[in-house]
Amino acid sequence: MTNDKLDNSAMPTNLHGKVAVITGAGSGLGFATASYFIQQGAHVALLDINAEQGQQAMQDLASEFAAFFAVDVTDETQIDSTLATIVKQFGQIDICINCAGIAPAKRILDKSGKAQPLSLFKHVIDINLIGSFNVAKSVAELMAKNPIDSQQQRGVIINTASIAGYEGQVGQTAYAASKAGLIGLCLAMARDLAAHGIRVNTIAPGIMATPMLLAMPQPVQDALAETVVQPQRLGNPLEFAQLAQHICVNAYLNGETIRLDGGLRMAPK
Repeated sequence: MTNDKLDNSAMPTNLHGKVAVITGAGSGLGFATASYFIQQGAHVALLDINAEQGQQAMQDLASEFAAFFAVDVTDETQIDSTLATIVKQFGQIDICINCAGIAPAKRILDKSGKAQPLSLFKHVIDINLIGSFNVAKSVAELMAKNPIDSQQQRGVIINTASIAGYEGQVGQTAYAASKAGLIGLCLAMARDLAAHGIRVNTIAPGIMATPMLLAMPQPVQDALAETVVQPQRLGNPLEFAQLAQHICVNAYLNGETIRLDGGLRMAPK
């Protein structure tokens, strides 16, 4: 062991000048993170398949440090081309946060006993798991060319799982499997990329106050909030963004999946 003191002065406390790629950034957790990162001094490339939402996000941000790209995360060619454009525009990519995902609910067998089509399960896996990996592996190739910084790193990748990856509810087989895949991917990817100075972590949110959930009737929102241990409320997307920011500046966080759920453990339904 060594008693050498850490050089605290070299540890970053904000994201000033960093370049972040955020998928699913047209709304929800992705948009909240993009907005917060810009406030922290980062340049942000917002990626989303929904061009209309992306353009609205750009209007809401009204920032010269943001750029939007309409892209399908499952399309390898689109992703590679888009990332090359981002590097040309911003110089390099320091941070990647994968928020793109879908969450359809369907039981394996319906009330008549008929099985769900395989195409539905595959579609969820393609977007949530394979899409995240597709973006991450291409970003990693570019990050590996970055100069090493004072914390012996070249970049940070954050994937978004869900507590459903641990406690999948009724009707969540596809969603839970996709998010469990991201949880399992985390440590293996961190180990793979360690030699290149790239850290990998995952956030597993609980019940977050995203636009989709806030569109539910208030009694439904209240009932969901009551299932949270403490504090008994929905999670704020800003809290997700703040956790992502902390992961980016805390160089000792690696290979970890962090639950952001107020102590919630999901019931079967």
